[in-house]
Amino acid sequence: MGIFEPFRAIGYITTGGVPFSLQRLGTETFVTVSVGKAFHVYNCAKLTLVLAGPQLPKKIRALASFKEYTFAAYGSDIAVFKRTDLVVTFTKHEEKVNMLYLFGEYILSADIKGNIFIWAFRGAKPSSEPVGNISLGDKFTPTCIVHPDTYLNKVIIGSEEGPLQLWNISTKKKIYDFKGWNSSVRCCVSSPALDMVAVGCSDGSIHVHNIRYDEELMSFNHEIRGAVTALSFRTDGQPLLASGGSSGVISIWNLEKRRLHSVIREAHDGSIVSLHFFANEPILMSSAADNSIKMWIFDNNEGDARLLRFRSGHSAPPRCIRFYGNGKFILSAGQDRAFRLFSVVQDQQSRELSQRHVAKRAKKLRVKAEEIKLKPVIAFDCAEIRARDWCNVVTCHMDTSKAYVWRLQNFVIGEHILTPSSETESPIKVWDFKSCKLKSKFNVGKSVTKIAYHRANGLLATVADDMVLVLFDTVSMKMVRRFEGHTDRITDLCFSEDGKWLISSSMDGTLRIWDISLARQIDAMRVDVSITSVSMSPNMDVLATTHVDQNGVYLWVNQALFSPSTNVDSYASGKHVRNVLLPTVSSAERSEEEEPIKKSQDSNESNIKPFVIMDHQIPNMITLSLLPRSQWQSLTNLDIIKVRNKPIEPPKKPEQAPFFLPSVPSLSGEILFEPPSSKETDGSTTEDTGHKKMADLSSHFSRLLQSSGELESYSAFTDYLKGLSPSSLDMELRMLQIIDDDDVEESEEPRPELQSISLLLDYFIHELSCRNNFEFVQAVLKLFLKIHGETIRRHSVLQEKVRKLLDVQSKVWQKIDKMFQSARCMVTFLSNSQF
Repeated sequence: MGIFEPFRAIGYITTGGVPFSLQRLGTETFVTVSVGKAFHVYNCAKLTLVLAGPQLPKKIRALASFKEYTFAAYGSDIAVFKRTDLVVTFTKHEEKVNMLYLFGEYILSADIKGNIFIWAFRGAKPSSEPVGNISLGDKFTPTCIVHPDTYLNKVIIGSEEGPLQLWNISTKKKIYDFKGWNSSVRCCVSSPALDMVAVGCSDGSIHVHNIRYDEELMSFNHEIRGAVTALSFRTDGQPLLASGGSSGVISIWNLEKRRLHSVIREAHDGSIVSLHFFANEPILMSSAADNSIKMWIFDNNEGDARLLRFRSGHSAPPRCIRFYGNGKFILSAGQDRAFRLFSVVQDQQSRELSQRHVAKRAKKLRVKAEEIKLKPVIAFDCAEIRARDWCNVVTCHMDTSKAYVWRLQNFVIGEHILTPSSETESPIKVWDFKSCKLKSKFNVGKSVTKIAYHRANGLLATVADDMVLVLFDTVSMKMVRRFEGHTDRITDLCFSEDGKWLISSSMDGTLRIWDISLARQIDAMRVDVSITSVSMSPNMDVLATTHVDQNGVYLWVNQALFSPSTNVDSYASGKHVRNVLLPTVSSAERSEEEEPIKKSQDSNESNIKPFVIMDHQIPNMITLSLLPRSQWQSLTNLDIIKVRNKPIEPPKKPEQAPFFLPSVPSLSGEILFEPPSSKETDGSTTEDTGHKKMADLSSHFSRLLQSSGELESYSAFTDYLKGLSPSSLDMELRMLQIIDDDDVEESEEPRPELQSISLLLDYFIHELSCRNNFEFVQAVLKLFLKIHGETIRRHSVLQEKVRKLLDVQSKVWQKIDKMFQSARCMVTFLSNSQF
């Protein structure tokens, strides 16, 4: 294990050029998109992320969704998920699958060789065997599939060669051939009007075709905007057709007037991948290869579209990043000329900093918005002190000597432009910030490409073309350290917040950690993709990196903060370089070490939730349960809650029965409710059902208690207790109470209740010794002693364990209380100090 281990990747919205899948569940609309080897599900109401799928072995090539099911094609296989749980995998294809199409209760999958398989997913679990297959032949490469409305069991399949075919899925027979338009078919969509479909071709032409009579109704052409890659009909009564091209432009066509209606220029910075009008709504959703999804609304008098909401990331790889806001945000500058702020905590807070009316100025000058934006940022720095008073970010850009300032408080570029002096020499200058005067300067002797300064200890790290890191003391103006090890150009470097580490990245694919006090390398790792930028959070818990040809920001967790070992030699030697994989967008991916645990959990038939065993715990510290405070606090206040919830007066007889309750007449005139039939209750009363549930709970509780004694069993028992409500847990503990304790003296025969109480004491001793789930165990222990305290006092076999429990409790609490007292003294001292 190294110091930094993969955590997750951020900044990915949709990748891979895979069309999204849109569906409506109840009153909400959800869109499923591909993010490399995983999928994300967004709620279209605010484009909030609601579900992140697990990591797949290969990149996703096609997506489809139906209710809670998601179908993801990767390689030649198709994974079927119910939410995030893998249900079944379809493995009949021998070639790469490039299309999935939802067709009623069937899913159609097509590979690059023209083989189409038909899968049924009726019932709780889809079958892993197809219900049929179709072979289109070697001279017909499928590119799109569409089902025309009212055409029962029939689909139209477009091809790379140009022709289209009409097939009956039920009989697996071809019905008709459409000769096409001598151009590859890129997309096809069904019209709200019967017998009509729209076909988009690679030559930029759009054909509205009557498939019943095989006649073309109308055609449009936007070859200047590239191939037609996506189409969608508006379904709220307006005769409009939206088309997207490889240039990123969305065109709106009027079908009644047979002409261009409007154009959404520069809707995306890449080729349009998907377009979809919401059912009976004037809202259009689009996605493209620029790592973004957008929603457009047609609500003005002219019928033009405006941007409603969107989610986007870098459309080109970022090249410079820095942590900001106490480690909660990351500033990122990319080759796409965008300057972005990513949230590490909540992805919805990520946004791009404004360069002031870029789209408006581009439209006025009739140029692309990209030409108005500033050149790509090559370096920047920020300060959080008095950020509300002035601009607190400064950026340097490619092919210009000017520096630009940004006001991060308003997420906008500042008013001033900084121009350096005309002096062309390149020594390192040290300025006094308060007096704004040059304090000193010195020449490294080589062309410096990167610098990093640690203000607290006054160390300056420099990088030149010789791939050597040199550290200078800015007070004495002398070189204090020299680190060598990289074999290619060093791309970035940064200090840890405490100034003990220097972290550097290189085009050789390695990231190296240098200990400044030991004057040597303490860890190094190599990734498959070269690192272009690196930054460490102020809390030193997370490291962020960017990579060549990768549009996201990758996060690594600092294992040294969570390890009891303080010896740096326990991680890696100075010469060893370990190979690691990049973090993934899905936190659900498991490492190879966790696979045996997962398999053992899957083989267990128990309904216990899977548990996690802590590999390391910080010495002299406790681990909390992460349960809601109300759940464990209620355990200690159950009596108060019962008194508070006690009814003030007995229930009154209703004067008249509600209309939905069946009643029968009586001689006394009182209302009698008709009892439920035996069919409804299966011969059991509500009281019997309650006793049965209590018996089931108690038997499960006892079974877990009897099996406890090992680490995994204790963890499973803890998870079971944490899953119970306060009242259920109180009932479980009271089921072990000895009712006739006052009348029975101690006997030689062990009672089962005493054995269970003894096992519970062993459990409490273990949990307190491990300092796990501390506040929850304390609450359960208080309730346990309240119920069984008198029983423990009367039986000497339990008193020895209680003494041991008291000893463990006292030792653990003394250590914790000592730390609390130290913290209180420090806070009191600082609060009374004068600065």
